[in-house]
Amino acid sequence: MNVLGLMSGTSADGVDLVLARLEGRPPELSHEVLEHRYAPFPEGLFARVRQAQQDRVLGPRDLARLHHDLGRFYAEAARPFRGRAELAALAGQTVWHEPPAATWQLGEPSWLAEALGAPVVHDFRPADLAAGGEGAPLVPYPDLILYGEEGVRRSIHNLGGISNLTYLPGSDPKGVLAFDTGPGNCLIDEAAARMGERYDPEGRIAAEGRVDEELVEVWLNHAYLRRPPPKSTGREVWRLELRAFADRLEGADLVATVTAFTARTIVNAYRDFVLPLGLDEVWMAGGGVRNRTLMEWIRAGLPVPVRTFDEVGRDPMVREALAFAVLGYLRFLNLPNVLPHTTGARRAAVAGRVTRPSVEL
Repeated sequence: MNVLGLMSGTSADGVDLVLARLEGRPPELSHEVLEHRYAPFPEGLFARVRQAQQDRVLGPRDLARLHHDLGRFYAEAARPFRGRAELAALAGQTVWHEPPAATWQLGEPSWLAEALGAPVVHDFRPADLAAGGEGAPLVPYPDLILYGEEGVRRSIHNLGGISNLTYLPGSDPKGVLAFDTGPGNCLIDEAAARMGERYDPEGRIAAEGRVDEELVEVWLNHAYLRRPPPKSTGREVWRLELRAFADRLEGADLVATVTAFTARTIVNAYRDFVLPLGLDEVWMAGGGVRNRTLMEWIRAGLPVPVRTFDEVGRDPMVREALAFAVLGYLRFLNLPNVLPHTTGARRAAVAGRVTRPSVEL
């Protein structure tokens, strides 16, 4: 099947769309990326999503309209794929993730199904949550299928709004470890926003600032960072307004300090939970790989080669949308698509609901 994966992450800056040709069933599942597009959120939509993520007071009318406006946005972004995509997999826009109580992704899938004239698999997280899991991370099984290699202990790391990793000790599903390490780009983006920027281009602002090491040490005491996997987190936890003493810094110094903190959380996660298992290399994907300062500080802290997807001949912006394409494909075949030991679930979920386009009667 030709499957279109749509991923808008916690950075909430837009949606990546990946059309992939998928064939076979695990463990013999082949893939070919046919096309990748990116559609940025318009400024107004971006602001509304951020407002929802930051627990501002939004009424049912505001949330309902945001849900449908996101659906229309996804539909318009996907319209060029009509006639080529036989199935779509929509991650949806996470606005709240608080396991085990709730997880919530917005973006009405009916608009996408109608625009493509194809079924849409969506709402992946609740099935795993109901089975006792965190509802995240969902991509470890696709990561294993796509990047697992016998005899190579590799970590696939995503630097999105939230930072997460999938440790692949080879090709055996039982050895896979996956979890959110903590903040990725989210705190850096918030600090840059205080300077009138959406993000820190290539880490240039952080490179000009001074790191407040005392503040970094205070923040590293957060309970989530010490908690062993399985675990997942979100913007509900990682917001500047919740970081004690953040207001004592401003400008480039604030950006530098949250960048250093983010790098340290990632390095410490490897030191505490991954390196003891044995690790040969790390492949980095996601928008954060464009932040040279962040990447430099991560590389300096890890004792193994850290390469971007670009450096291994892959597109770093494709990884998560392609993973959701695989998740949707497996769900359409009614096959389990989540590794329960990576989320803490009792059983492997066949995660995702299916919405079909309207038909002529």
